[in-house]
Amino acid sequence: MLNGYKFRLYPNTDQQQILLRWIGCQRLIYNAKVQEDRYYRRFQQRMVGTAGEAIPVDQQYSRFVNDTTAFLRHVPSQILRNGAVKFRQAYTRFFQKLGGRPKIKKKTGRQAVWLTAELFQFIPVADGTGGYQLRVGTTKFPVGIIPYVAHRAHAIPASIHIAVEGGQWWLSFAADDPTIAIAGNDADTATERIAEALRHLSADQLAERTLGGDRGVAKPLVTSDGQVFDLQPVQKSRIKKSQQQRQKWQRRAARRRKGSKNHRKAQQKAARYHRYEKNVRHEYAHQTSHQLVANDTWDLYVFEDLKISHMTKRPKAKRDAHGRFLPNGRKAKAGLNRVILASAWSDVVSFTRYKALRQGKLVITVPPQHSSQECAVCTFTSPDNRKSQSEFVCQRCGHTDNADHNAAVVIAQRGITKLLSGIPLTKKHKPTRIFRTLGPERSEVTPGEMRVRRLGPTVPAQRSMSQELSGAIPETSASAS
Repeated sequence: MLNGYKFRLYPNTDQQQILLRWIGCQRLIYNAKVQEDRYYRRFQQRMVGTAGEAIPVDQQYSRFVNDTTAFLRHVPSQILRNGAVKFRQAYTRFFQKLGGRPKIKKKTGRQAVWLTAELFQFIPVADGTGGYQLRVGTTKFPVGIIPYVAHRAHAIPASIHIAVEGGQWWLSFAADDPTIAIAGNDADTATERIAEALRHLSADQLAERTLGGDRGVAKPLVTSDGQVFDLQPVQKSRIKKSQQQRQKWQRRAARRRKGSKNHRKAQQKAARYHRYEKNVRHEYAHQTSHQLVANDTWDLYVFEDLKISHMTKRPKAKRDAHGRFLPNGRKAKAGLNRVILASAWSDVVSFTRYKALRQGKLVITVPPQHSSQECAVCTFTSPDNRKSQSEFVCQRCGHTDNADHNAAVVIAQRGITKLLSGIPLTKKHKPTRIFRTLGPERSEVTPGEMRVRRLGPTVPAQRSMSQELSGAIPETSASAS
């Protein structure tokens, strides 16, 4: 089973300049493909005669290498090719309704470059520790050996990502994890096997082995056994100070001339304070998930299936009869969105899921509707049961409890019901990888370019988005039709 790895990378100054050049060139190819696609779609919408004509969704990039962009010849061709491949992978997800159309990648924030097997090599270290040295580059474009700190053993991947964020460099990749292979060939198989083993238990036996978790704003996580997981007071105070410092340096950067050294220094300062807050919340999610999984009392973990992306959307603008904007609670909603995103709801669940698989345990999600209004004793559901943020009083049986703890117990009960009902716990994932394995440690993009016909505006949008890349129509056939 594939597992993700992320290690700190320490390139020297010269290596950083080369890697930054690679990042910029790959981003340029990706953005050029996005701009070209937008041009074709806009032209097709305005010219009725072009309806039904083929719009290229391919991996070609040679037309972007010319006299104006001669600097692209100073990087390996695989860097440019991978930028075009990433564009096509993004469009594959769009056709399969797994995401939106590819968007322009910005120069700010986290920057990364995707390297396939031709551009790197893991060399075993002869000290008997089982470690590796990372060599990056080709014969024509060498980078050299870049030190990295591997805090755990890993296999050799087929491709890697080298990223920089806030002045820190990172190495990330996916490789086989032997600790999970014993549970199944992949995560879905392992999940179904564990679920089938738990279904042999009765409801009362499962209740003793099940832990429910309620995620909230005031308390990020409350479990059915009464535990409360939150940041420590010292971490909250330091995060508050770092936020103030980040805002101060952002204001200073805005007053300095763009492109100057002082402007870059101010941006790096702001990024450093932002990185601290991000690292604290990331560590909280890891420690919380580890503490949950390390407890041998529980074999089943149940959480709410929260649609966090929907919960944190901006409120729509409201206008009166004269076209003037009305108050829509935008500022209050923005504050709530910040608190939700800062609670690490998604990270806690995703980290708990893969760590539980290693231990032969299971994580499932249940519908969140009315979980805070349902009584854990008599199942009576009413908005009047929730007296306040922390007080729960059932209007039928008189059951009194902390509102978050009561919700966690309800979530655990829903998880047991879902498990014993026999409903499949995994969904069939649509594959989006378009490269094939050439060997045990080598992976390349499928050779050959193709053009995909994207039907025009006269065809229903549902049919246009559901077409598959495997049914590519050659350019000659597309033009003939």
